[in-house]
Amino acid sequence: YPAAMEAHFGGSQRATVAAAATGIGVAMATANANAGVNAWYLSMLQHRERMGRLGFYGYDLQDMCGASNSLSYRSDEGLPHELRGPNYPNYAMN
Repeated sequence: YPAAMEAHFGGSQRATVAAAATGIGVAMATANANAGVNAWYLSMLQHRERMGRLGFYGYDLQDMCGASNSLSYRSDEGLPHELRGPNYPNYAMN
């Protein structure tokens, strides 16, 4: 199992298959897609800690970026603290 998937993409395919199975399983068990995405990223992080890498071609970077953004709270884009929606113009960018 490890050798066949390690040969072509350097382990990135193996990490993705394991993470996809984890994400789908958690999403179906909890009926929550966001929990599935977070389980996918957690599986990638745990795989990287076990194996030392995820694969070649910059695969480490793109899979380390997701976990920090999946639960981030951006109060300037939503309604909780301010009575304006996400389409309110951002004057700081002009």
